[in-house]
Order: sequence, then structure tokens, then C-alpha cells
Amino acid sequence: MWKDKAQLMDNKAMERAIRRIAHEIIERNRGLDETLLVGIKTRGIPLAKRLALELEKIEGCTVPVYEIDVSAYRDDRKQCTVDGMNSTVTPFQADGKTIVLIDDVLYTGRTVRSALNAIMEMGRPKFIELAVLVDRGHRELPIRADYVGKNVPTSHREDVAVQMQETDGMDQVLLREYQQD
Repeated sequence: MWKDKAQLMDNKAMERAIRRIAHEIIERNRGLDETLLVGIKTRGIPLAKRLALELEKIEGCTVPVYEIDVSAYRDDRKQCTVDGMNSTVTPFQADGKTIVLIDDVLYTGRTVRSALNAIMEMGRPKFIELAVLVDRGHRELPIRADYVGKNVPTSHREDVAVQMQETDGMDQVLLREYQQD
């Protein structure tokens, strides 16, 4: 059973993190030409949409947002299960683009690896960058985020739960701890 331990971010802190990430993306890429945002299901999608709105406020141009469900690309599922799954990737032209992959929490890196596999099936991007709201450490693969809203060192008994208005009815990030009864 998960028990809330601390609130890591409230709605204002989430807004500030998204705004900062937007500025960092513009600065690093010297603009937004040929840039696409790709949100990983579930909470990466509303984060990508919020980031696109922030980028539009700052730069005055619209950055396309695409959605990706990486379930069928996961390496922690048995092959017979994967064949029966429906992965959803909104088709887009990846060749020569800068793709900013967006997720709520970066943990082991396996979800990101799955997303990279899905994107590479769409073509050959110029760059793929990773933006996450929270990086909690404990990587199992050599993956790191280019843009991070908040770094939160955690133990394996802890969990980071991102709640968003679009999916959960509120904006906050919680640190939870597993408690045995």
C-alpha cells in the first residue's frame, strides 16, 4: 500500500518547471524550427501539450505535438503478450527533425528506450532530446534527460506520483512510500 510522504511540487511549481523547460528548449535549439514534441502516454501527453502552449507564448509559433503509447515496445513484457497489444503512435515524419520526447517521471529508463525504438521506426531524426518533469534516479539503462523540472533522489521503496488536472483532477507531484500492512 502506498502512503503519501511529501508533496514535491504544487501546481505553481509545476507551471514554473514547464516554463523553465520551454526556455531551455528554445535556448538549446536556437529556436523551434523543425522541432516536434512527442508525449509518452499517459501523463507525458498533457505535459507535451502544456509545453507547446508555453513555447507558443514565448516564441509566437506553434510546435506540433504527437502522442506515443510504448506498451508494445516494452522489453519487460513476454513476446506473446506484446504481439497481442495495440501500440499507439500518432504518425509523424521524423526525418531531420528535432524531437523532444516528454514524460512525467524518469526512473529506470526502460520507458524512454521503448519510445526511442518507436520513434526510430518513423524515420531518422536529427536529434532526440528528453524532457521530464521529475528525474528520480535509479537508471538501469544509460539514459539521461536533457531537460528536468526537478531532480528527486529516491529509494526503491518510494514512488513519485505526478497528478495532472487533465488525468487526475489536480496538479501536484507526490513522494509516496510503500508500507506493508
